[in-house]
Amino acid sequence: MKDVVLLEKSELTAGSTWHAVRKHLSTVTGTKLCTLHDCAKSSFTYEFLLASLLQVVGFHQPGSIRIATTPVRVDEFKYQMTRTGWHATEQYIIEPEKIQEMFPLLNMNKILAGLYNPGDGHIDPYSLTMALAAGARKYGALLKYPAPVTSLKPRSDGTWDVETPHGSMRANRIVNAAGFWAREVGKMIGLEHPLIPVQHQYIITSTIPEVKALKRELPVLRDLEGSFYLRQERDGLLFGPYESQEKMKVQDSWVTSGVPPGFGKELFESDLDRIMEHVEAAMDLVPVLKKADIIRTVNGPITYSPDILPMVGPHQGVRNYWVAVGFGYGIIHAGGVGKYLSDWILHGEPPFDLIELDPNRYGKWTTTEYTKAKARESYGCNNIVGYPKEERFAGRPTQRVSGLYKTLESKCSMGFHAGWEQPHWFYKPGQDAGYRPSFHRTNWFEPVGSEYQQVMQRVGVIDLSPFGKFNIKGQDSIRLLDHVFANVIPKVGFTNISHMLTPKGRVYAELTVSHQSPGEFLLVTGSGSELHDLRWIEEEAIKGGCDVEIKNITDELGVLGVAGPYSRKVLQKLTSEDLSDNVFKFLQTKSLKVSNIPVTAIRISYTGELGWELYHRQEDSAALYDAIMNAGQEEGIDNFGTYAMNALRLEKAFRAWGLEPADFIGKQALKQIKAKGLKRRLVCLTLATDDVDPEGNESVWYDGKVVGNTTSGSYSYRIQKSLAFAYVPVELSKVGQQVEVELLGKNYPAVVIQEPLVLTEPTRSRLQKKGGK
Repeated sequence: MKDVVLLEKSELTAGSTWHAVRKHLSTVTGTKLCTLHDCAKSSFTYEFLLASLLQVVGFHQPGSIRIATTPVRVDEFKYQMTRTGWHATEQYIIEPEKIQEMFPLLNMNKILAGLYNPGDGHIDPYSLTMALAAGARKYGALLKYPAPVTSLKPRSDGTWDVETPHGSMRANRIVNAAGFWAREVGKMIGLEHPLIPVQHQYIITSTIPEVKALKRELPVLRDLEGSFYLRQERDGLLFGPYESQEKMKVQDSWVTSGVPPGFGKELFESDLDRIMEHVEAAMDLVPVLKKADIIRTVNGPITYSPDILPMVGPHQGVRNYWVAVGFGYGIIHAGGVGKYLSDWILHGEPPFDLIELDPNRYGKWTTTEYTKAKARESYGCNNIVGYPKEERFAGRPTQRVSGLYKTLESKCSMGFHAGWEQPHWFYKPGQDAGYRPSFHRTNWFEPVGSEYQQVMQRVGVIDLSPFGKFNIKGQDSIRLLDHVFANVIPKVGFTNISHMLTPKGRVYAELTVSHQSPGEFLLVTGSGSELHDLRWIEEEAIKGGCDVEIKNITDELGVLGVAGPYSRKVLQKLTSEDLSDNVFKFLQTKSLKVSNIPVTAIRISYTGELGWELYHRQEDSAALYDAIMNAGQEEGIDNFGTYAMNALRLEKAFRAWGLEPADFIGKQALKQIKAKGLKRRLVCLTLATDDVDPEGNESVWYDGKVVGNTTSGSYSYRIQKSLAFAYVPVELSKVGQQVEVELLGKNYPAVVIQEPLVLTEPTRSRLQKKGGK
């Protein structure tokens, strides 16, 4: 790709780059494999610059060590390690003796373990930027500066008119990579990117004799409890803290009035009082700091998104507008993001799944007030323990709450899903109702077991309002859906589960498709995929010249799920519609009234049990819920949350691929994959564990080697064992095959089982009918 122009507002490295502390760390606590993959790409890019372009980039690789001083931190390291075994990033847990050998200046009194990454280090941001610029020019890119963009105007054919003081140009697509000016660029086209400028300080010392005397460079150090990083800077040390959310500073004037037009290589006034507790912690851990002189304090702006992760990719609702913004750790991500975006633009699909960085994870609910609250929280939580099922509470609830929020908030532990509050689990009087995150089974384990039994034995109700929901209609609606989905289009009055594939045959998204009336469809997706999936569908509609109307009705419709053996009996009390098995069949959809409230009812349930999803106006949610709960008193009706639903879902091992549909996206690629044969398969495993359960992304071992990874997991309340899905080599996929799954540093025996563990209710009913004949 050579027809590329870079428009730089002032000069290269201006903004946050020139004063970046230049850490280059492969592992970021709590992030997923894709982000780690992204970081590894950066290492490759910088080594390539050094070797191929003969550019000196000041890349030091002394490794990095994260310090654990509490048993919980040691568990966190073990939790991270099981997610490291099945990818290329080299990482080890090391003992205190090894830590002291590698970093002899440490006070070892409290240190229990370290997490060591030998490929980590730091890089000179100026040299790196100039090397990247040289490489770009060598391969045909044009770099213009100073050339601030003054106007962006979209054209009807999807191209853009880009205005600068030096004239205008036409662009097929634009990528907003404007750093802390990204909000201003977004506003040119009516977008409010959720980005907040925050102040970050670090300190550089003069020469320290003990550092100068070292025979090799010290590894980059991160003290998680002290919430600071520290590395060698020539013969001294560089130290930078992350203050608590109460003490950190947002650059409020930039939020309200924008970035000062001339701001480029300026800094803010330093404020050592704000970071003094971290300075003292650093002096305690590295005592030679007590005698060191501070020669420089840097306090510069960096940009935070609400969840600290950048936003990378095409933006929904605006054709050919891409972003690469919100980098709290720009040097770490830069090389990987550049390759990721260029591959996507060149080949029409992302090279790997990175949905956690999708810019469309935010929406209209992401207000400035919310973004500021979350940026404060994210900055202050930089070094907190990264637990599974973590919840963070700043800025909540947003304006995006379901009609049941006030009814349920005092009865349950809510989880955050794309702006929504959704019940994770419910507690009864006398039970521990607090948020108790842990790497082991915690206070929700028993209540979730009760909810599981509630659905399996009686009837339960769940709020599913966060689902993304789209209405699609028009004379080309069937042609569009035939093209984007790898499944047959359901007949009018029926529903199926369909997948959108990329041209290379990768799964891009999974949606429920309901054919409500001729040519009119209700599409339903997960809450976190709402705008991610909508963008793909809209883009394909434009490419295909489809005469369709696509409407996002997510916020208009509430959804209640009713599931369990008594769900039909309860709902039948409230409607004149015949809900019997022969009349209202599995995967049918009908418009009807429940307690005189209009609903679209779909006979489907992610629990795999008898059940319906009831789509209704958001303002009717409370009345509908009350009617169902009152009608189900005799049947012992009660609430259940998403944790119980996940346990039920995993036991059923849903599969929903269709027959031979039309010429959909990725069809030819799938045929090629099938012809070549699979190298690995998704299998169901049972595990014999103690008080820990799989979550997904754990390493699968066989014969002393990592051979695969789990994709999801939970505890099965049916068989009283842990359950997980995992990708393993085809030769290890037979039922009865024994493997091991690593959890918190221990390998637990696991066995491949015949799936599903529990048959779905429709299957059980069908087999029962056959047996009765």
